[in-house]
Amino acid sequence: MSRIKDLQKNLFGGTTSNARQFGMIFTLVAIVVLFQILTDGLTLRSDNLIALFQQNSYILILAIGMLMVIVAGHIDLSVGSVAAIAGILVAKSMADWSLPWPAAIAFGLVIGAVIGAWQGFWVAYIGVPAFIVTLAGMLLFRGGNQFIGNANTIPVPEGFRVIGSGFLPEVGPSTGYNNLTLLLGLAACAAVVWRELQSRRTRREMDAAAAPMWISILRMAVMIGVIVFASMRFASGRVGTSFPVSGIILVALVLAYSFYTRNTAGGRHIYAVGGNSRAAELSGVKLKRVNFFVMMNMSVLAALAGMIFVARSAASGPQDGNGWELDAIAAVFIGGAAVAGGIGTISGSIVGGLVMAVLNNGLQLMGVGTDRVQMIKGLVLLLAVAIDVYNKSQGRFSVIGSLTRSFRRDGSGPPTASPKVDGNAAPVKVPG
Repeated sequence: MSRIKDLQKNLFGGTTSNARQFGMIFTLVAIVVLFQILTDGLTLRSDNLIALFQQNSYILILAIGMLMVIVAGHIDLSVGSVAAIAGILVAKSMADWSLPWPAAIAFGLVIGAVIGAWQGFWVAYIGVPAFIVTLAGMLLFRGGNQFIGNANTIPVPEGFRVIGSGFLPEVGPSTGYNNLTLLLGLAACAAVVWRELQSRRTRREMDAAAAPMWISILRMAVMIGVIVFASMRFASGRVGTSFPVSGIILVALVLAYSFYTRNTAGGRHIYAVGGNSRAAELSGVKLKRVNFFVMMNMSVLAALAGMIFVARSAASGPQDGNGWELDAIAAVFIGGAAVAGGIGTISGSIVGGLVMAVLNNGLQLMGVGTDRVQMIKGLVLLLAVAIDVYNKSQGRFSVIGSLTRSFRRDGSGPPTASPKVDGNAAPVKVPG
């Protein structure tokens, strides 16, 4: 019985980031297994996994930025339109101005930064609610996309397409697999082991109770098993395919933003503002700077997502970006973010996005029409969150509650910390 309690506590109800991530990945794996059965094995075929990742990488990139916006207590409805106008401008810069594709990518990121600065200015320094600012931006930049492109599609050169439709190249001896993909998987396995051991070492140094060793071993075994299986699937695709370049970009962004939000003062300030903006301000957090940053950062990532989509489609068109903001917002909330702000993780948002992607892909493989897919996705999102909220209110097991336990503001999370203490100012709780 004690082992069962240890398993539930440390795998689903623990307060470490590893426990939360394991619980979310476990949920995703369960959904994948369900569709693997319902689609007679099509879900986990190499070609389907590769296509699924390519088709949804830009939404997952948007989810990273949207998580930070929502944690800070805002919402951004303009990301699809920002992605569209950035895509059309980058395509025209290469087609009409003969701009080399690497310079065009830099140009696209600058466009995103300028648009983000524009929206961030209104939100942070004028005080207009982000909902209104980005709603106006959605209309403004959607119209701008169609005006600039004259409602036409504009093709992009072959070199630029690599970021959206390229794969890791074939190198080394012939093994029947893509060697670089296998090496990437091995590196991920090593990272899982290192992180688990580092977490145990840190807790010992802090004289904090660590999970039983068998729990850590089980956690690592499951994580490594998932990584090895996925690596083999991606590496065994048809010749010329492997892990997508867009996936490499996504992984790099996840690692960078996870580190930023968890291990830097700037990242913790975002959580402080979303948790209690008044207390954060009294503690020395620059509210305007934080709000400006999250809005500008969101537009930069939206521009990057737009370029990846255009690269995969081989052309920019007037319908690019339609509905992307809704997919990104859904991914963040399914991943455990709170509507009121202050709660959420990058990894949770990515898994939330993958849940929606697998759901969409699995229903399509089953032959369900697009109209019914949209209705089912909406109902699943509503019911999943509603049931979880109800269970939490009744004191029952809550998936989202357990995944975000250490971010709660009721004293059950990690000790409070102040990014900048001002003598008499109240402390601000930030993620550990």
